[in-house]
Amino acid sequence: MGLRRLALVLAALAATPALANPLAKAAAEQVGVTVIYDPSYVGLDFPGGDVPRDRGVCTDVVIRALRDAHGIDLQLAVNRDMNADFAAYPAIWGLRMTDRNIDHRRVPNLETLLRRMGAAEGPSDDPDDFAPGDIVSWRLTGSGLPHIGIVAEGRSADGARPLVTHNIGWGTRTEDILFAHDMVLRARLDEATRARLRDLME
Repeated sequence: MGLRRLALVLAALAATPALANPLAKAAAEQVGVTVIYDPSYVGLDFPGGDVPRDRGVCTDVVIRALRDAHGIDLQLAVNRDMNADFAAYPAIWGLRMTDRNIDHRRVPNLETLLRRMGAAEGPSDDPDDFAPGDIVSWRLTGSGLPHIGIVAEGRSADGARPLVTHNIGWGTRTEDILFAHDMVLRARLDEATRARLRDLME
């Protein structure tokens, strides 16, 4: 290959934007589709159950993104892991057995699953510790309620912080909230973690 042609190829590669993280992309595609925050308890199909896509809660953003991006069904994975070790999961709701309609839609259960899969790390206040597709959970300022979202491809207006795609009450949006609340967990679903989640689905 001549030097001129090589230079043109390298220039074209440099101008090509990096591929979007599949999980961040799948979360972003919910913006404008999921427009209602609806925490109602609903009987779901199993596996693969979902409420109508125009509505949901914060966990549904994560559940749908993982299904769309990687074919991983958190409804099934949480149910299998809870059945294997029910005592490892939070006893917040007074349940004596699993409930496949709601277990995967509860933030503390997703936090537990991510920890048990080896994906979870402690919180961080360094924006450089976060990458698109990372899953982050918080306890909301004031109420202490659990919340979860997915780090987006974009950054805040000043470029200082990654944005987060989440549903906190007005449908799925991508916003500058990474450090707005008390962070509990950050998790990165690398190939090994995704394999462990898929093993739960076998």
